[in-house]
Amino acid sequence: MDLEKYMIPCLSKTFFGVECLGCGFQRGLFLLLKGNFVAAFQMYPAIYTTLLFLGIVSLNFFDKKTNYKNLLIGVAIINGLFMIVGYLHKHY
Repeated sequence: MDLEKYMIPCLSKTFFGVECLGCGFQRGLFLLLKGNFVAAFQMYPAIYTTLLFLGIVSLNFFDKKTNYKNLLIGVAIINGLFMIVGYLHKHY
């Protein structure tokens, strides 16, 4: 199955010609699923922190007994930094 045909285009890049902070996530995830871990990181440096963040959000959603607020905030900050640094590295 060719998953690349079903990728959603970036609206920011389509309409304004400027990539957003999330550009490359789908392709990075696709490379990760194919087993290309280094290529996934090169495509989107925040791929691993984003997946960690989404995993903790899922835990927070399903496990109501534990408070994940501080962990979520910490991982969100780290993920945001990776996104910004990756974006700047790609364009400058």
